[in-house]
Amino acid sequence: MDNKVVATLARAFTQCGWRAVRFNFRGIGGSAGAWDEGRGEIDDALAVVAALCNPAQPLALAGFSFGAYVASHAAAALHPTRLVLIGPATANFTVAPVPASTLVIHGEADDVVPLAATLAWARPQALPVVVVPGGGHFFHGQLALLKSLVVRHLSAPTA
Repeated sequence: MDNKVVATLARAFTQCGWRAVRFNFRGIGGSAGAWDEGRGEIDDALAVVAALCNPAQPLALAGFSFGAYVASHAAAALHPTRLVLIGPATANFTVAPVPASTLVIHGEADDVVPLAATLAWARPQALPVVVVPGGGHFFHGQLALLKSLVVRHLSAPTA
């Protein structure tokens, strides 16, 4: 929840007029529960949306790394207006297929999730991936660029 990429995402969303909600998955930080290999964490995301979001208002989801895996699966159930996945954990988890309007950003030099894994996931979907040249998994020194890419996506008209 306090990761600098997650905080940058939240700032981008609020700058564009969205309400941003960040939370720790089960067993992380002060959260109760234990790691559930992604299954329970998807349930956590769905529960947060159910508890805090107004179904009459547009919904946007975003996630970073493992959180992008969770967001992809939550999006399959919730059909958000906007979806943003940063450095999705495509090498470690089965990230769900996503709508063509999804913004996927990945660092060229990501040493946690190889760019090749994300391209292999995106290719069958004909899904573009924005590659940040020289970017690592945590986008050190490139958070302003990351934020501007997200703001541009959120500010574009929906199809």
